[in-house]
Amino acid sequence: MDQTNVGGRAYAGSDGSSGPEALEFVRFCYRRRRVGWPELYDEMCAVAGRALYQGYGSDELAAIGIGLGLFQMPALAGLAARVVAEDQERRRRSAAAIRASLIDVADAETRDPADESSVVTPSPARRTVDEPETNDVASPVHGAVRLALATGA
Repeated sequence: MDQTNVGGRAYAGSDGSSGPEALEFVRFCYRRRRVGWPELYDEMCAVAGRALYQGYGSDELAAIGIGLGLFQMPALAGLAARVVAEDQERRRRSAAAIRASLIDVADAETRDPADESSVVTPSPARRTVDEPETNDVASPVHGAVRLALATGA
């Protein structure tokens, strides 16, 4: 009897010993659909069934440590949790870097108002006959914002 069918490898990879190919497969599936564990498992099965990851079917995936059977689910859930946590950390760091750059831009706009070279002036809005009148409103964080106003109403 095959040991993988009776749970012989049920926890293979859950201790962090999974190979880089197994992690790349889970990352591939997660990039296709950014979802959590139950839905990600469905995506992994679909990818394996269609051999979308480097032409690997379920047998080739089993060789790199990806078992899609019932007894391999705990290990696969551990890999999925690791990939999702990596992505959330990357997104958190990106958001923090964006916030920091926005704060730097806002500080640069408020710094040394006597220095005319650092002041950004919005360009005048062009109007055509069919466009409603627009007014440029400066926001300290986002720059110029155009508002459409109805005239004569």
